[in-house]
Amino acid sequence: MSEPSEPRKRLELEPDTVERDLIKLVLTVVELLRQLMERQALRRFDEGDLSEEQEERIGLTLMLLDDRMTELRDRYGLRPEDLNLDLGPLGPLLPRE
Repeated sequence: MSEPSEPRKRLELEPDTVERDLIKLVLTVVELLRQLMERQALRRFDEGDLSEEQEERIGLTLMLLDDRMTELRDRYGLRPEDLNLDLGPLGPLLPRE
């Protein structure tokens, strides 16, 4: 079996970095939920299910959540790709954008 060209990004907990690793795990889950909410909102926008006020509120909420995620990643020295866990044969957790 040959070595993969790119190392897999698995969650590895170390005693010295447990806070950062825990934040990484929590932010990964929040990012997954954020992306799912964004897709759902886009689907509803496309179907015309929302009033103008609802569209504005959802858009603002998603923007604020993205800003807060960026702040937290910066605080803990994480990049967006650090949150994309490798699920082995299933591939990455988050779609690559």
